[in-house]
Amino acid sequence: MTGSGKTVAFLLPILQHLLHKPRGKTRALVVTPTRELAAQILSALDAMAVHTPITAAAIYGGVGMAPQEHAMRAGVDVLIATPGRLLDHLSAPYASLKNIEFLVLDEADRMLDMGFLPDIKRILRQVPTKRQTLLFSATMPPPIAGLTREMMHNPVMIDLGRRSLPAIGITQAVYPVKQDLKSGLLLTLLERNEMTQALVFTRTKHRANRLAEQLVKRGIKAERIHGNRSQGQRTAALAGFKTGQYRVLVATDIAARGIDIEALGHVVNFDVPQAPDDYIHRVGRTARAGEIGEAFTFVAPEEENDLRAIEKAIGKRLPRVTVPDFDYNARPEGRFEVPIGERIAAIRSRKAEERARSKAKASRSRGTSGSSGGSHRRRPRG
Repeated sequence: MTGSGKTVAFLLPILQHLLHKPRGKTRALVVTPTRELAAQILSALDAMAVHTPITAAAIYGGVGMAPQEHAMRAGVDVLIATPGRLLDHLSAPYASLKNIEFLVLDEADRMLDMGFLPDIKRILRQVPTKRQTLLFSATMPPPIAGLTREMMHNPVMIDLGRRSLPAIGITQAVYPVKQDLKSGLLLTLLERNEMTQALVFTRTKHRANRLAEQLVKRGIKAERIHGNRSQGQRTAALAGFKTGQYRVLVATDIAARGIDIEALGHVVNFDVPQAPDDYIHRVGRTARAGEIGEAFTFVAPEEENDLRAIEKAIGKRLPRVTVPDFDYNARPEGRFEVPIGERIAAIRSRKAEERARSKAKASRSRGTSGSSGGSHRRRPRG
């Protein structure tokens, strides 16, 4: 179950095994799908190993490679890496995984969803055949079972729960609302202090940007996190949300897996996730480690089929909630989302205008230099 302590479950035994081994060789590799999860695992490891000589480093994109190269050359005990950046390093002679004794694939199903399977197989070719391999995930679909047969010898399956379900401490509810009124409903709940702090999930990066902009305009301290943001921006947004600087963090599913936000009270599915597993991971950001929390899902009429699939997967019908005094028939203040065709057309138009301006400027520059060239005379001395 998400939030049950999976990270500690694999880190503590590895640290125990490494404690009395000689330093200077990287013996454990943890592979994760996202930068945020890699940074979080490193933070957890540092906290557990603070009074030991064990060293670790996170290897992920969006930041400079030099400190990561230094860590690999030094032979830190544990590497926590995303697949793409790790392979970038492995193309250089200083990087080696020949001493790996423990290989962990964390959130393995998410890595498959994100298309990392070819990268995982390339990494597997560079680690020793004799090793201990562990796969950890809150869900275990058939492709993962196939991968275990391919990369493991006589594996043992530990299943803490017959099926993946939201934690018991999560109060779940559905808010039926038209698509164009979702932002108004969220603002209403925030302005009435129904939620002190909320992690809000959107379907796309564009919708995350638009929603964050609308919240800020209404005086709500909000930030967003998605794949188009730089690593520095993503780190700052998550840190600001954890410290209470931001009341709302708007995110795409990049934040749904593994991100641990202590005592988070509310998760809002601004858009209904298209897969039940994604719903379970999203709402699992609240009520972690035995805490309680609330998960609200805004459902437009066209999203009812996805909601029914989620309810079937979790084995119950979620209660429907109507907010008193909210005008469900109000006219929205403009369009929330500009269709992608219009956005592409606007980008092309803007680029065409920039090219035209640049061309006109170059033409004027040539004309000026040509006219002045023949009339210039040197001033006589004296």
